[in-house]
Parts: sequence; structure tokens; C-alpha cells
Amino acid sequence: MSTSVRPKTKFRHSRLSARNREWIAGYLFVLPDALGLLVFLGLPMLLSLVLGLYDVDGFGAYRFVGMANYTKMMRDPLFWQSAKVTALYALMLVPLLYVCGLSLALLVQKTNRFNGVIRSMFFAPHMVSLIVVALVWQFLVVDKIGVLSRLTPALGLGGISFLGDPDYALFTVVAVSVWFLMGYYMLIFLGGLQDIPAMYYEAATMDGAGPIAKFWYITLPLLKPTSFFVIMIFMVAAVAGSQAFDIIWVMTGGGPANSTSVLIVYIYQQAFSFGAFGYAAAMASILVISLMAMTGLMFLLTRGGRFSYE
Repeated sequence: MSTSVRPKTKFRHSRLSARNREWIAGYLFVLPDALGLLVFLGLPMLLSLVLGLYDVDGFGAYRFVGMANYTKMMRDPLFWQSAKVTALYALMLVPLLYVCGLSLALLVQKTNRFNGVIRSMFFAPHMVSLIVVALVWQFLVVDKIGVLSRLTPALGLGGISFLGDPDYALFTVVAVSVWFLMGYYMLIFLGGLQDIPAMYYEAATMDGAGPIAKFWYITLPLLKPTSFFVIMIFMVAAVAGSQAFDIIWVMTGGGPANSTSVLIVYIYQQAFSFGAFGYAAAMASILVISLMAMTGLMFLLTRGGRFSYE
């Protein structure tokens, strides 16, 4: 009677495949950042949503008011004024930053010693504290004694109050924000430009294409992922970024006549000037939800900045 013996195999059970190991390693690398986002962003956002349902006096007293803060928000003319100013600020800042950042990147695209110095000069303002930047520009444009305020009569423009006139204050803040940020976004665009293979431009040159045709049909299409990322960062920075608060708060405090009071400034005033923490939390929740909705809409409309090969 013969018994069949099953041949021994070293590895009866298959181990993790190389792809699965890569996935696990990737998730482990992402885990610290994910935990940080959850603890320092996710939980505060959730607490803000909950806090918006309470009336908080800042001394430990919480009174549940349901949707009263949100109802108050809908009837608050200053909230709608701040929302309008925020929209205007973003609509001016985002296109200007895109054009200035991309133009500077194209200007210093070639790598040489001279362009290296120019890049450093354009990026230098971003290395200075926002508070210092705001104070310096406030000194430059302040009425009567500011350098720029003294130049306008000499140029025949009359006495322009850059920060005291509601018609000019927001434009002044936007100009300072663009000056401060364009060097940083220049570097991001520069990275995108340097990733475009030179062979495309060489082929276009052989076909007789000029600089405008190369920019329109090669540079802009191949910059879609970079442009998508930059516009997303622009939008968040314009609505809730540090310069949207720091520069405006130091230079104008939201004035004159609430002409520069963006939502993040109005939220700060309600929370720390008037002690309306519950109302401020409700507005902050609406601001975050609006940003998430705009981000999702941009992803849907642009497919996340992906290339189109059709």
C-alpha cells in the first residue's frame, strides 16, 4: 500500500506582495500628518460646529440656543457686508497673484547667476513677518506723512487717502498682499515650468511657432496641475489665510466704514472684541463649509487639474 507524500514547500502561505507593502509604507508615512490634521484641524472644526449652537460668554457659561446664532447671522447686515468684502478681496487677489506669479516665473525661468539674484529679491518679502510688512506699508501710505501719500500730489493725482478712504482702502490692501505673496508663488510656478520637457519647445520652434503660440499651446496646458494647486492655495489664502487677517488688521483694522472687514476679521472682532464666541463659531463654521464647497466644485470642474489628452 503506497501512500502519496505531498512535497514540502517552503512558503505555503503567500506573503504580502510588493504593492501591498508599498501601500502600507505609504500610509505609515502619511499617518503622522493625518493625525495632526485630525487633532489640530478636524476636531476644532467639529467643536466649532457644536459651539455655534451655544451662547458663550467667555467666562465658562454655555447656554444652548439651537440655530439662533445662524438666524442672527442671516439678519446681520455687517455679516453680509463682510462676505461681500471677502468676495471682492478674493476676486481681485486670485487673478492678480496668478498673473504676477506666473509672469515673474517666466521672467526668471532661465538658470543663471543674474536670475538667481532676481529670484532672491522677489522672494525676500516673504521671509519678513507679516506684521512688519503691514507696519512698513502703513507707514508708507499713511495720510500726509507717508512717502506714497506725498508723491500723489506731485503726480497731479491730488491728496489720496490710501487707508482712510473706503474707495481706496481695499485696493491698497490687495496691492500689499500681492507684493508680499507673488515671490512665493513665483517659485511654485518656476517648479512647474522646469518640469515641462524642453523637447516640446524645440519641436514647436522647428514648426515655426512663436513665443505666444508656445505659451498658449504648450506652457499653459502643461501647467494645469500647478495652476490648479496654486489657485486652490490662492483661494484659501484670500478667504482665510494669515495675510487676509494680519495685513488687514494691522493696516486698517477692518475700516474705514468696514470697507476692508473680511469675514475672518469680523469673526475675530465678534469673538475677542465683543465676547460673542458662539456667534463667531457659527460664522467660522459657515466660512469653513463654504471653502470646502468651493474646493469640491473646483475639483469637479477641473478634474483636479488633470491633463486632457483628447
